[in-house]
Amino acid sequence: MFNPETKLSKHFKLKELEKSHTAQRNSIDNRVKDKIILDNLVVLCENVLEPIRTNFNIPFSPNSGYRSLELNRLLGSKDTSQHVKGEAVDIEIPTISNRDLAEWTKRNCDFDNIILEFYDEDDPQSGWVHVSYTKSTVRRKQTLMYNGREYKHF
Repeated sequence: MFNPETKLSKHFKLKELEKSHTAQRNSIDNRVKDKIILDNLVVLCENVLEPIRTNFNIPFSPNSGYRSLELNRLLGSKDTSQHVKGEAVDIEIPTISNRDLAEWTKRNCDFDNIILEFYDEDDPQSGWVHVSYTKSTVRRKQTLMYNGREYKHF
């Protein structure tokens, strides 16, 4: 186990990437136990979260970051989810449209994929932005929208 106060980057601590209300409600231990996952969270923060935080200059905490396999399964996600590896984060920033956040991230960050999830054009604050980053030198640079039924490119 690692100290939850461990700084992953200038503005983000491990406890922010481990937090999960669903895990708490279901007594699931969602703490990072693997150094590789911790290292993945560091590069995710450095390459995705920090540039976003610096650009918008608005404090925010991820909705979802690391997910233990047990938590990930409870949420109905695949075992191959990048959240399980510490390679993905779901975010929203107060006062910023999720579409604008996704578009800015697409233009300005290195990433594996961005998914604008459950976004409704009539409600700019709807949904959230899923961003993944992998240390692999081959990143897909995939940008998708997902409405609960289908994916399409944006």
